[in-house]
Amino acid sequence: MQLKSIIEGALLAAGRPLTLEELMQLFDLTDRPSEEELRAAVDELAVDCAGRGVELCEVASGYRLQVRRELGQWISRLWEEKPARYSRALLETLAIIAYRQPITRGDIEEVRGVAVNPNIIRTLQEREWVRVVGHRDVPGRPELLATTREFLDQFGLKGLDGLPTLAEIKDIEQVSPEIPLAIEIEVAGTEVNALRRADAGAEPLFDEESVATDEKHDG
Repeated sequence: MQLKSIIEGALLAAGRPLTLEELMQLFDLTDRPSEEELRAAVDELAVDCAGRGVELCEVASGYRLQVRRELGQWISRLWEEKPARYSRALLETLAIIAYRQPITRGDIEEVRGVAVNPNIIRTLQEREWVRVVGHRDVPGRPELLATTREFLDQFGLKGLDGLPTLAEIKDIEQVSPEIPLAIEIEVAGTEVNALRRADAGAEPLFDEESVATDEKHDG
């Protein structure tokens, strides 16, 4: 039984992360490997991917095969429609939520020093990167925001402890989603390219080139 090949084929076919439990369910009781054997095969597959165009990555929802980040500028040319490019304001808001969660919108505004466009929070929730996890016990009971499992998956993280330190992020424009083999057009192959605000009061969600593309996807 070529255990590594079965795992590789399953990850390619699934188009999403698979847990060890899901991988185990691929086998009948008569040929089912032990958990140790399965983990060893996954580790060997990760080693086999070294130097190739794809890598095996463990994210919050399990294991997945994905295109290496450094190949994104070439792989992205496979798609005629340009992925949405998120604004600097949106990425800054997402970063603040990720590092300081759970956090209220008021807290975010205090950190950024400007009002948060409600459409930014709505967009993050529609992308399923952010969700409401509770309410602060103060007058008005503001919503507490936190990141989701989908956020971890999209950015190639197993957990929040995998976030780079703030010192390692020299510029918010370095933040980019990973590129799974089953790619969602709106984020795949993109170095998330944040726009600087045209003025202190303007906080666009997307750059001008990507607005039409994003509206087409939503429609």
